[in-house]
Amino acid sequence: MPNNNPNYDAVEDPRIGGLSAWLVQEGILGSPQIDMLEAYCQKLVALGAPLIRAHVTMNALHPVYGGVGFDWLNSAGSVRHEYEHANQSGDVWRVSPFYYMLSHGLSNYRERLCETNDPSRFALLNEMKAVGATDYFAAAVAFSGWEEGTPVALEDGIEGVMMSWMSHAAEGFSEQDIGLIRATFPVLCLALKSGSNRKMAEDLLGVYLGRDAGQRVLSGEIQRGSSHWIDAVICYFDLADFTSMSQQIEGEALLALLNDYFGTVVEQIEANGGNVLKFMGDGLLAIFDRHHLSDAPQRALRMTEALEHEMANCSQARAANGLPTLEYTMAVHAGPVLYGNMGGDERLDFTVIGPEVNLAARISAMHRSLGQRIVISEAVARDVSYTEFGLISLGRYMLRGVDQPQELFTIFRD
Repeated sequence: MPNNNPNYDAVEDPRIGGLSAWLVQEGILGSPQIDMLEAYCQKLVALGAPLIRAHVTMNALHPVYGGVGFDWLNSAGSVRHEYEHANQSGDVWRVSPFYYMLSHGLSNYRERLCETNDPSRFALLNEMKAVGATDYFAAAVAFSGWEEGTPVALEDGIEGVMMSWMSHAAEGFSEQDIGLIRATFPVLCLALKSGSNRKMAEDLLGVYLGRDAGQRVLSGEIQRGSSHWIDAVICYFDLADFTSMSQQIEGEALLALLNDYFGTVVEQIEANGGNVLKFMGDGLLAIFDRHHLSDAPQRALRMTEALEHEMANCSQARAANGLPTLEYTMAVHAGPVLYGNMGGDERLDFTVIGPEVNLAARISAMHRSLGQRIVISEAVARDVSYTEFGLISLGRYMLRGVDQPQELFTIFRD
């Protein structure tokens, strides 16, 4: 990219080597990004750079937000922001210096606010000048796909890092300050990329495997057959009459329906400490691990209670918009399960198996014959207060493939 400030050549500065070495070490250690950025800014100040504010933005591989940002203020420390995909081309972004740089193919941009009384083209810089900012410098480093001198497709942004620095000194940044920033910024980007890759792996594994399973895989539980026994509460959720509904509405509308209802149940499961292990067509499997949650049965039933209200709200909102709605069922059981990796050499699933998982599936199949949306096993019921959760017995039943009769319960509310 063209340098719109060609006089800012890096000068020999003894501060560069020490700061660069520290950044390399932070990247090797995989230090959290926000901690690294805060320490970097503090070190710039300690080395004599009159820095009052810094802002960083970088892309993120995440289903909800497409980028992350960090703000540092000399008097207030650091704050992390997440930018939703839909907001990346919003009005604030389109009038920012970063957007201007991308649209004009600039790798850096400087505006010395102390040299003129004329207003800046950027509202942000006018606001900062009003509170004492005297100099603004911004730079960008692309990790891929950014040809020098070529404007970036504005709807896509860049895969890389953009950062700005502001000074409050009467004369702004010195030439040595700019040289220090320019020389160490690529090293900072490399260190941030190291931390970003780790964070992306955590986010993606958490999204696709669940929070607990994702952390276990990232920690090294990646071999086929690696597993261990845990004591857990098992939850089977299903949408009722989904097969019939799938024959009546088109694919995109069907996907929207699933996302609405699954979004509601996942939110309640995770809010109560549970982990969603997998989606199975029109249902899902979740667990509450007793090793981490001593009150796992109570949490599972509180989730079940809250879900009745939230699913009703979801259906009401869909109906108000003329969209089809569905009922649901939930089966809750508890017992020891084998938790770990299974599958082929090149394709694994992190899930639970065992007799208690099979029994939970058998209980889930009893909803229609019992005429109850919620069915709870005696293994769960014996660990909670019947009065607190309004549990009533549905009787004892012989279930297919199970040797002993099982007493089943539901939640009753006046």
